[in-house]
Amino acid sequence: MNPTSVHMEASWKKALHEEFEKSYFTELSAFVREEYLNKTIYPSPKDVFRAFDLCPFDQVKIVILGQDPYHGARQANGLSFAVHSDIPLPPSLRTIFKEIQSDLGITPEPNGDLSRWAKQGVLLLNATLTVQAQTPGSHQNKGWELFTDAIIKKLSAERTHLIFILWGAYAKNKGILIDRNKHLIIESAHPSPFSAHTGFLGSKPFSKANEYLARQGHPEIDWK
Repeated sequence: MNPTSVHMEASWKKALHEEFEKSYFTELSAFVREEYLNKTIYPSPKDVFRAFDLCPFDQVKIVILGQDPYHGARQANGLSFAVHSDIPLPPSLRTIFKEIQSDLGITPEPNGDLSRWAKQGVLLLNATLTVQAQTPGSHQNKGWELFTDAIIKKLSAERTHLIFILWGAYAKNKGILIDRNKHLIIESAHPSPFSAHTGFLGSKPFSKANEYLARQGHPEIDWK
């Protein structure tokens, strides 16, 4: 994954070219390559940068920040909170769909892929982009967080009027990377069943995001 071999959508590759040249990214690349060769790692290599491929840098409207990819078989697909279309919805995503129904009065499609959101400008970004099977957190503190923090900083600095949706303490801590004078931050508890009833359910992030987009003269997101 040196600068010439990273397979990423062109606008993101241009925006992040300095990161690819840093020593941490070289070390991260070597680690990830070795992991894929010797262990079961999710998502598949072709999906590691899928969030960026579906949502180019200049088309981002909303960032929804997750932490790790799913570590179960065939779940992770490169988009935070999403799963492949033929995989049952994980608990957090079921809660997200429940809030969409309550917030907007619509019933989301029973498909957890979420590429339909990404193609409208929703960057579904995990802080860590790979994980070992059945081993949550296994690729944390290997360099991915430096890379994704750089992404958040770049979006904050070079774009205006974006919406950052931060669910849970981990995501909220990323708020320090975002210029609140230029962007809207929507925060609440995490949609996990363990915390959803402590502030996620009823927080109405989807209508808040669409109202902000409308005020900026942008098309609203079809969250269905």
